[in-house]
Amino acid sequence: MGNKKGKLLIIDDDEMYCSVLQSAFERRNYEVATACNAQQATELIESFEPDLAIVDLRLEESSGLHLIKQLRAHNKKTKIVMLTGYASIATAVEAIKLGATQYLTKPANADEILTAFSNPLADATISPVEKPLSVKRVEWEHMQKVLLECGGNISEAARRLNMHRRTLQRKLSKRPVRQ
Repeated sequence: MGNKKGKLLIIDDDEMYCSVLQSAFERRNYEVATACNAQQATELIESFEPDLAIVDLRLEESSGLHLIKQLRAHNKKTKIVMLTGYASIATAVEAIKLGATQYLTKPANADEILTAFSNPLADATISPVEKPLSVKRVEWEHMQKVLLECGGNISEAARRLNMHRRTLQRKLSKRPVRQ
């Protein structure tokens, strides 16, 4: 292989997703390190000194937002893409305020992430989405959000959603439609 394009740090508690992204970026000639929790991320921010960072919003029991601050404090030039399975205007705004370059919803592939690193958020040429999210997708994302707020407790999430626990489990086990 030729010269490396740069150092990329992937911070995500989904080890399989980390592994897939790591392979994809290594094939694109990046030097890649991965962290599956906030402690590993903090250590790698100091020792690995990334040029680029992909940070998941939700890391086990903590938020990835505080890692944006750490990345910025260590090197103001580090470009950061925040990833989340739960798109929210509030967290997107907060991520950008803290210094993220871009904010993407999962699942995002390596090409989408590379595009996000190179494109600033303010883009007047972006047109509104032609097709809004389907009702099934909105429902699935809302159930995921409530489940997350309940710390993964299905029974409590079902109570908050006013549905039977088994119904919630069945709906959550289905993969959501893309849009």
